[in-house]
Amino acid sequence: MYRTKEIAELVGVHPNTVRIYEEWGFISPVPRGDNNYRMYSDVHLLQLNIARTLFRCEIVQGNMRHRARQIVYASGAEDFGQARRLTADYIVHLEREYEHALAAANVVQRWLSNSPAPSATKHSRRDVARILGTTPETIRNWERNGLLTVPRTDKGYRVYGCAELEQLRVIRGLRAAHYSMSAILRLLQQVDQPHPDVIKILNTPSTGDEIVSVTDQLVSSLTAAQNDAAEALAMLTNHILATHGRNDGSKKPV
Repeated sequence: MYRTKEIAELVGVHPNTVRIYEEWGFISPVPRGDNNYRMYSDVHLLQLNIARTLFRCEIVQGNMRHRARQIVYASGAEDFGQARRLTADYIVHLEREYEHALAAANVVQRWLSNSPAPSATKHSRRDVARILGTTPETIRNWERNGLLTVPRTDKGYRVYGCAELEQLRVIRGLRAAHYSMSAILRLLQQVDQPHPDVIKILNTPSTGDEIVSVTDQLVSSLTAAQNDAAEALAMLTNHILATHGRNDGSKKPV
């Protein structure tokens, strides 16, 4: 059995964090001794370690934070079989997100090394939005944020040629991979460098950035999240095998 201060030191958090985790359902209810002190077990220690491991990497893109939280809730309810299944699914999801983010950066790399073929075809913003499967307002927003400068006709109308369309494809791909606009702008400002390292540019904020978005380091963050999820899966698996043999470790029979 552990006291609040003891288990907090083992996990490396403040004692108030342990109490808050109990309040939020991240760990199961803690019994009290005759002296009314909370008495934590090894199960609580496991639950705390799972929560701290899965929340170690601050990724907010997509629904990954939600997925990690659902694992922690299942663990807090002592449904370790469900927590293990959710963790395995989470790992698959992280792998797909990693591939998606890396593919987006590789698309940019290919785009940088291959200039688009000249084309006399001109498009309106509405046409470009239809081609890209997005909205005119989204494209307008990218332009307002400096990601794209569109030439105009003598009458002042914006016209999107091949170069603009290709650049919009790159922007759309990176936004789909959840790169921040500041990261994309930083990339586009440095594309004239000889043999630019696209992933390094995206993952290295400039010193002038006031706010560093975690999505600027999405590729490296996803790698860290995969490692954390694998660590949590190992903890859950070891606990299930130690306490339930080879069944699924659920608190209640399924």
